[in-house]
Amino acid sequence: MKTIRISDTTLRSTESVSFREKIEIVKTLDRIGVDVIEMPPFHGKKADELLLHTVFPMMKSATLSVMPEASEASVRAAATALDGKGRLHIAVPTSPVQMEYHFHKKPAAMLELVKGLVSLAASLVKEVEFTAQDATRAEPAFLRQVLTVAAESGATALTVCDTEGTMIPDEFSAFLAGLKQDVPALAGKELGVECSDFLHMGCACALSAVRSGADLVKTAVGVNGALSLSAFAAVMKLRGESFGLASALNAASLNKTAEKILSMTAGGRSDKAVTHEDESTSAISLRNTDDEATVAAAVHTLGYELSEEDMHKVYENFLRLSEKKNISAKELDVIVATVAMQVAPTYILKNYIINSSNVISASAQIELEKDGVLLRGVSLGDGPVDAAFLAIEQVVGHHYELDDFRIRALTEGQEAVSETVVRLRAGGKLYSGRGVSTDIIGSSIRAYVSALNKICFEENA
Repeated sequence: MKTIRISDTTLRSTESVSFREKIEIVKTLDRIGVDVIEMPPFHGKKADELLLHTVFPMMKSATLSVMPEASEASVRAAATALDGKGRLHIAVPTSPVQMEYHFHKKPAAMLELVKGLVSLAASLVKEVEFTAQDATRAEPAFLRQVLTVAAESGATALTVCDTEGTMIPDEFSAFLAGLKQDVPALAGKELGVECSDFLHMGCACALSAVRSGADLVKTAVGVNGALSLSAFAAVMKLRGESFGLASALNAASLNKTAEKILSMTAGGRSDKAVTHEDESTSAISLRNTDDEATVAAAVHTLGYELSEEDMHKVYENFLRLSEKKNISAKELDVIVATVAMQVAPTYILKNYIINSSNVISASAQIELEKDGVLLRGVSLGDGPVDAAFLAIEQVVGHHYELDDFRIRALTEGQEAVSETVVRLRAGGKLYSGRGVSTDIIGSSIRAYVSALNKICFEENA
């Protein structure tokens, strides 16, 4: 019985997902037995690094795969963020049209680029995957060259993509068999396939590729044009044994898992999974000419109940920020977090100590001052931010539902200033806090304490 490995590309292919939802998707995919989880493209920002540092301690069995940009600096930064663990994923186009259009490189220059990037990645981590994008439209001789160069440069896994999705199963099977025969360097390497479902033949093409020697299949949940994880799992469950194939997927909980992930991925939600609130907030786009009543209605759509005074403050800031651009739901949320319900603090952040790595559970020690008394909380958590929030809850003696958690960079560079918005739910109402710092964990703690102080103020009013 041959075990087929599954690499899930949901996060790599989905944009509109919050930090908290990314963490939940990783935990969910790991729990159901996905072998490789491909993270969002790595751009070297602090939020990218924090996401990896947060999810690493949660992993039970899956391998995290990170795709840096096609530059040595990005590969080094991604390897540093991975702390030498996980998988670096080097992906480049291999068809003439995509090489010219996306990279402006001729075949010889592309071969040199692949050799340099893969060699560097192999010197930094143990697992390196090379993906030949649009491989089915590549010149056959060049495709064989680039796969050979990648394999000989240290790639432990090599994937070919039918990006256009125009091949039928017999053609894809013959295509893969030809590569295995003509590229000796593939021997001993993990061979993966990424099949488009453009012609609704993704499952059939993947199965035919597996029968021709593929070891890994790429799937996704709710990504248009991608091979469905649920669909391929169903094929493996019903016909895998008859072909001598198996996978580590937990088929029993797969449907519920897919629905859960669909509810979090904005681009892949089914009609039933989209709530009225989701549709309303995604449609928010406010202009400078909108009056206060219109802005107030949008604030209400976000879930806030503001006093007349706070609404005036929000509208004044909205007018200032909307002079040059329309204001989206996320930007309106930041305005509310910044200016609404600014209260005298019940808790003042004094100190915090965070310990986190890929070999120990993340821990946090938080010191808050209340009425002149120093209070201390210590907790373990699934990542540094989770540990910090749990330590704050230990000080307060109360758990609040984390409704949303978002991070964005306000400036660029190594010392970039990050902004965090935390939304807590208490007594059926939303309270948002904003934190700004060059330290992402610090900005997250400050945002949580800011929201907490608003809750305390209203509870004691």
